[in-house]
Amino acid sequence: MLYWAPSLECKHCVAELYRADATKLNDEAYVRNALSNAADLAGATLIDIRTHAFDPQGITGFALLAESHISIHTWPEHNFAAVDAFTCGDTTNPELACDYLAAAFESRGHSVSVIERSTPKFLSKTNV
Repeated sequence: MLYWAPSLECKHCVAELYRADATKLNDEAYVRNALSNAADLAGATLIDIRTHAFDPQGITGFALLAESHISIHTWPEHNFAAVDAFTCGDTTNPELACDYLAAAFESRGHSVSVIERSTPKFLSKTNV
C-alpha cells in the first residue's frame, strides 16, 4: 500500500579546509564563535554548541540546529579542518556556513561538496 508523504528538502554540505590558520584551528573559543556565526549566516536556528579540545591539539565542534547541525573537526598540525553542515527546509543555506568557515579559518584552499536530500513523494507502508 502506498501513501502520500510530505516532501522534505535538505542540503548536506561537506567541506575540507586546506592551509588554514593553525592558531585559529586550535582555539576552542574561536571555534565556538565561528560555529555560531556560521549558523547565523546560514539562516539556521542555533540550539546549542558543544566543543572538545584534544591534547596536544585539535578541536571538535558541533552546533545543534533546529534544522539539523554544523560540525567541524580540526587538525592544526596539518592546517586542515573537515566541516559538515546539514540543514532542512527552504529558509537555510548550509553552503553559506561552509564558505564562512573557510574564510573564518583563513583557508588558502578548500573544497565543498553538496548533496541534495529529499524524501520520495510516495512511500510504501512496508518501508516505514
